[in-house]
Amino acid sequence: MRALKFLLRKEFLQILRDPALMRLLIMVPIVQLIVLSNAATFEVKGARMHVVDLDHSTLSRGVVDRLAASGRFIPVEASASTALGDESLMKREVEMVLVVPHDFERDLVRERHGEVQMLFNAEDGASAGVTSAYAQQILVRYSAEVGLRLTPALAAATSRAALPPRPGQPIVDVRSRNWYNAELDYKHYMVPGILVQLLTIVGTLLTAMNIVREKEAGTLDQLNVTPISRPIFIAAKLIPLWVIALVVLTIGLAVGRFLFGVPMEGSLLLVYLGAALYLVAALGIGLWVSAVTETQQQAMFVNFSLLMVYLLMSGLFTPVSAMPHWAQWIAAFNPMMHFITLMRSVMLKGAGFRDVAPQLAVLAVAGTLVLTVAVRQYHKRAA
Repeated sequence: MRALKFLLRKEFLQILRDPALMRLLIMVPIVQLIVLSNAATFEVKGARMHVVDLDHSTLSRGVVDRLAASGRFIPVEASASTALGDESLMKREVEMVLVVPHDFERDLVRERHGEVQMLFNAEDGASAGVTSAYAQQILVRYSAEVGLRLTPALAAATSRAALPPRPGQPIVDVRSRNWYNAELDYKHYMVPGILVQLLTIVGTLLTAMNIVREKEAGTLDQLNVTPISRPIFIAAKLIPLWVIALVVLTIGLAVGRFLFGVPMEGSLLLVYLGAALYLVAALGIGLWVSAVTETQQQAMFVNFSLLMVYLLMSGLFTPVSAMPHWAQWIAAFNPMMHFITLMRSVMLKGAGFRDVAPQLAVLAVAGTLVLTVAVRQYHKRAA
């Protein structure tokens, strides 16, 4: 234990005396959290719109004005030709084409129905779906205000408006309520996941780079011939980064709470318990990478290759439930996915220990297995 104490002191002093490393450990995660929390979102804040109003009536102008008044749709072009609208859509000059056909107002009054066509650029299917949902919601509210009833088509490309049902006809009144994120603020959903990503970078990348740097400098061979046992050496290398990662988590939670207003509905101790277990797995992966690589360039390449798979299979950007079944089985072995689930459940839902016990158990098992394999691999390569 005395040897471990001196080695830990040496590692902490080495980290604290490196200004570049300190900036990398503290400032870079904060900047990444601020930037990614604002950039990583599927929310559509300003979709450019090409208007083809062939009716030029009061109701047709009301449809256009209501979409523009929402602030989510910006009329940038207007013409009397659907071909020009299609051309703008093909050139990516607009994200939506609104077509109001001839006799739109007359059809609403006389025939009790009318049609409005909305065309979207679906190269990005997620953004197109969100934009379509926004437009339909706005038109539903507008139709209710002017005494109409809107029934959107399933394809979300054409919507039909009709007068209210006749007396005696049944009406279905649907009311919705959003739980856990009532304002649908996307930052509340993304910040917990991005914090997990930052912990992964600190725990995995820096662990691998730190040990491989010792290899390149030749000091690792010198330490191997000393009386210091390899478990003590490995512990001295991992514990400082484990502590620093928890400090980064603390700073990230503070930024999320005071800058983005992300709530903390559950216990903060559960978050730190999950982070402590998850970091064991992250540090173990970094140790394994350092054992199978010889240079910092190799370590960085392997790390980023693993991180890409980690991120895409974690549910950070897309729900795991939306993946194919075979991908869901693979994601079940991803510790990052379980920790992101834990973070979002505790912070947004106020989940307790029993609610997140499965995630904690998976993180504990994953940390034990990964660290064991990494230590054995390190012993094998260092022998």
